[in-house]
Amino acid sequence: MILAADGTPLDATALGASIAGQIAPRATGLERIYDRRLSGRPSAELLFGARVVARAPMVPGRSLPTTISPRLTAAAASALGQQLGGVAVIRPRDGAVQALAGLAVSAPQPPGSTFKIITLSAALQNGIATPSSTYPIRTYATLSGVELRNAGGEACGGSLTEALTVSCNSVFAPLGARLGARRLVAMARAFGFNGQPNIPAAKPSTISPPSQLRDDLAVGAAAIGQDRDLATPLEMASVGATIALDGRRVQPRITTIDPAISEQVLTSNVAHQVRTMMIQVVRSGTGTAAAIPGVQVAGKTGTAELRPNSTNPKDSDAWFVAFAPAQHPKVAVAVMLVGAGFGGTSAAPIAKQVLQAALAPN
Repeated sequence: MILAADGTPLDATALGASIAGQIAPRATGLERIYDRRLSGRPSAELLFGARVVARAPMVPGRSLPTTISPRLTAAAASALGQQLGGVAVIRPRDGAVQALAGLAVSAPQPPGSTFKIITLSAALQNGIATPSSTYPIRTYATLSGVELRNAGGEACGGSLTEALTVSCNSVFAPLGARLGARRLVAMARAFGFNGQPNIPAAKPSTISPPSQLRDDLAVGAAAIGQDRDLATPLEMASVGATIALDGRRVQPRITTIDPAISEQVLTSNVAHQVRTMMIQVVRSGTGTAAAIPGVQVAGKTGTAELRPNSTNPKDSDAWFVAFAPAQHPKVAVAVMLVGAGFGGTSAAPIAKQVLQAALAPN
């Protein structure tokens, strides 16, 4: 039997059943991945004529405990509603995947400005910027002879903290170009990009190899979550969880029999700097719709263009990544909505609902 985190059968709900999967002969989901544990093995005898020369005892099937919370899964699905998109919830300290709803793992999309968490981390880690570094206030940046504009054409700049707070492309695209393809891609990989999650039906989140990011424009576009960057809510929740856990990434896991595998991908000092800047995003920037009274939330919005230079909100995916409480994080959440426009307007309120459910007493 596959068990939810509260000990109930995971397939007791439709959402849980979709994760548990179907049993053999066409096993899917966790039923396929952990078939040997769940099914056990019948006894067997090896005969030489009528003589038994070897016996293999029966091995009974064993239950599979998972990290999935039916309560949080229901809350995530309710917050998502009928919108096309996905929600993923991770517990930072041990990588436990607590909830998956909608397209949480199966349909990678351009992550837009939520990827700036990675670009910012790489810039701080490699010493090419500090939170107080200053940049020109302008409406666009020119990379490889091409103008790369801010969303809505607004003018922004100032300190790096201010640039993240308002999600300023004209700062982060050149910052990514200065960082360079090799260091940008290395940091994305450290955060889990180009890896295969051990989660049923999960697709990898991907970034182009350095050899394909041939000029500053390509690197700058990748640094703001465009170019050919693709991510799932599961991956971006893991990015948020890594910042929450002082720069240590615990690989997302969905069963408690799998060990918690972790790696320090950032210094704790850099992670603390990113956390402080993400707090400002929710306090006074593009993510104010995720603010929760009495709880400090750290977050990052994302608006990913699906059609370049379109002014139609339906031509952009909306994203939001967050964790809370910011200083002692218990939960990390990522929300992605297909064709829903600005992340701060449409995705952040959903993340708020899920965070509130995760932080509520059981």
